[in-house]
Amino acid sequence: MRRLKQQNGFTLIEMLIVLLIISILILITVPNISKHFATIDKKGCDAYVSMVQGQVEAYRVDLMDYPTLQDLVDKGYLKANETTCPNKEEIVITNEGEVKLLNAPAQSSTAGTGDSDG
Repeated sequence: MRRLKQQNGFTLIEMLIVLLIISILILITVPNISKHFATIDKKGCDAYVSMVQGQVEAYRVDLMDYPTLQDLVDKGYLKANETTCPNKEEIVITNEGEVKLLNAPAQSSTAGTGDSDG
């Protein structure tokens, strides 16, 4: 009677099960990662808008006028390459000195300013 040589290794079924599990894990994690990148971009842009708002206030204190983005660059309050959010969204400075995203939806910003409609 011949003894069969014992072979070590994985069968095709075992390999397919492992590939299936890995595929499922990838399908679960990829959407979450992309969602986190969007959140990071939004938070980075919000922080940038706050920083530019601070520069607008510093300019106003120094020169008694509200600046444009170009004024901030010309006077050294911002670098020339710092006129958009890190995710490339454009920002604008209103006539009242408020920094906003160019394509942001219109929001009521009267909260906390003491303005009253009635």
